[in-house]
Amino acid sequence: MRKPGSTLITTAGMAFAAALGLLGSIVGPSVGEAEAAPTGIRVSNGDVVEANGNEFVMRGVNHAYAWYPEQTTAIADIAAKGANTVRVVLGSGDRWTKTSVSQVSALIGQCKASKVICVLEVHDTTGYGEDGAATTLEKAADYWIGVKSALEGQEDYVVVNIGNEPYGNTNASAWTGATKSAISKLRNAGIDHALMVDAPNWGQDWSGTMRDNAASVFASDPDRNTIFSIHMYGVYDTAAEVQDYLHHFTDNELAIVVGEFGDQHSDGNPDEDAIMATAQSLGVGYVGWSWSGNGSGVEYLDMVNGFDANSLTTWGNRFINGANGIAATSETATVYGGGGDTGSGTAPNGYPYCANGSSSDPDGDGWGWESSRSCVVAGSSADS
Repeated sequence: MRKPGSTLITTAGMAFAAALGLLGSIVGPSVGEAEAAPTGIRVSNGDVVEANGNEFVMRGVNHAYAWYPEQTTAIADIAAKGANTVRVVLGSGDRWTKTSVSQVSALIGQCKASKVICVLEVHDTTGYGEDGAATTLEKAADYWIGVKSALEGQEDYVVVNIGNEPYGNTNASAWTGATKSAISKLRNAGIDHALMVDAPNWGQDWSGTMRDNAASVFASDPDRNTIFSIHMYGVYDTAAEVQDYLHHFTDNELAIVVGEFGDQHSDGNPDEDAIMATAQSLGVGYVGWSWSGNGSGVEYLDMVNGFDANSLTTWGNRFINGANGIAATSETATVYGGGGDTGSGTAPNGYPYCANGSSSDPDGDGWGWESSRSCVVAGSSADS
């Protein structure tokens, strides 16, 4: 999301509006194959998996820590709603106050205490090339190298999201080279975590730059451990657009996550139902924007009012408790002792819930097969 107070950007009839609150080719057949050592979260055949090989599907919430560091219970509150992931906004010191090594360590500790995977992201890159205050992916990489001591040994628990929405709509084609360079810089510095890279065009990739170059970016990572992140707002206002984009990645065994989305926005009305249903059917992760603290006219993106976990907004209730929401589909990472269950007992139609969730449902119709009988994926179209 963009910092509040920035101007509305329009290119080729598509706009990404100001958001966020108060402060703000194809390579060989092994394109999706992990080559990194089996340590920590990694990519394998287009899936995000844990060190033990168990598939991990992110079901999370964004938290704007950089602007609200005093909200020390937010991660625990998000976890209590059922999320298995929290994407945490950090500052590199280039635009916003630098999140220190000790703060990064504390945030990782909070994530681990709450049994969620931490996706840490530098927000200072947002809209580079179009927003004059934004910084480069190279500077973001420098930040990660500077806080490396807090990251070391945390590969099971942390994904490094190099930079938020690292290009606006100006010179978005430069995204490919800059992203490859940032990945190389981090790997050469010994950062072995799963890396996440956001799309250009304010995260929405309407130009197809990330989509068309993802295979070569993935291949440039010597660890073959890069996850792609698309932000779905007004550009994704139909189910067809959502499905086409996500299918491109899953069909090519490239790991994709919807790193941000909402139920409405000033640049158009995103189809949140399609985003969540498609992600669930494909086994794709999603992380909704955002827990609380939005302003500048986009307060509707808050999931809770005033950081009060007991005061869900309409968006928060839909995201957490609605169809394909995190209450029904989130599975705790096995590194925390999670068993991967998305439901227990019997579905309303009399069939048992699938113990292994969507991994038992290869065709995405909501039905699986376990213990020699049919089962229902919790939160799916068959869960009725």
